[in-house]
Amino acid sequence: MKKLHAPLLALLGALFLAPFAAANPYGAKAEARLLHGWTGEDGARMAALHITLAPGWKTYWRAPGDAGIPPHFDWSASRNIASAKAHWPRPVVFDQGGMRSIGYKGELVLPMTLTPERPGEPMVIDATVDIGICEDICVPVRIALNETLGPAARSGVREIKAALADAPLSAGKAGVTGLRCSASASRDGLMVKIEMSVPSLGGREAATIETGDPLIWAKEPALRRSGKTLTLRSELVHAVADSFALDRSALRVTLLGRDRAVDIKGC
Repeated sequence: MKKLHAPLLALLGALFLAPFAAANPYGAKAEARLLHGWTGEDGARMAALHITLAPGWKTYWRAPGDAGIPPHFDWSASRNIASAKAHWPRPVVFDQGGMRSIGYKGELVLPMTLTPERPGEPMVIDATVDIGICEDICVPVRIALNETLGPAARSGVREIKAALADAPLSAGKAGVTGLRCSASASRDGLMVKIEMSVPSLGGREAATIETGDPLIWAKEPALRRSGKTLTLRSELVHAVADSFALDRSALRVTLLGRDRAVDIKGC
């Protein structure tokens, strides 16, 4: 039987540990509140989860890297919420004992579009958010959200708009051109090569690859820049299968730099 890789074990571990997070003594290191935001003309609400961390602590982005704990949202007990979509602001890259992780220091304002089943009626939020927080050690923490939001509820507008403005740029807005991808068999899965033309993002650049399949993990990409040409190489590994098909249209590449980030969907 094929062994699970470390990031997948971290993900599974976070999910299994989450029920115990409510009694976690480190829970006080992260305080959370719901910013009500505003209701749009289509009836959907732009709200946000505001997490404030103790000095020296950090939390993770949606694709946290080899050393991170991925966040997990459960809205199933809520009422009059058809869907919830997170809009992640630009994260930063950390080094944890020689391993890379990606996330936020100090605080995170995470905008979320909450789409109601019945526009115009109150939304009853009964949700849990499981996150990882780290200082010298990393621990899972469970956040409970319990509120009823009427259509007129409004707060945190400035903070939410600032977080939305700090989102990674789309490929088009960032000037990405000439995007091309190729894949070949590797020892453990597939080796993917992604090339593009993109202006410098400033400072030391990094990248993540998300496959769209929770069972396919992308190793930390190796980057090489020559002028405006940026080349990424990463090995994709399946959690249990020796061979697998890759849907290139589901690939999501995020480029991270000192000055900006870029979100590239499909290849």
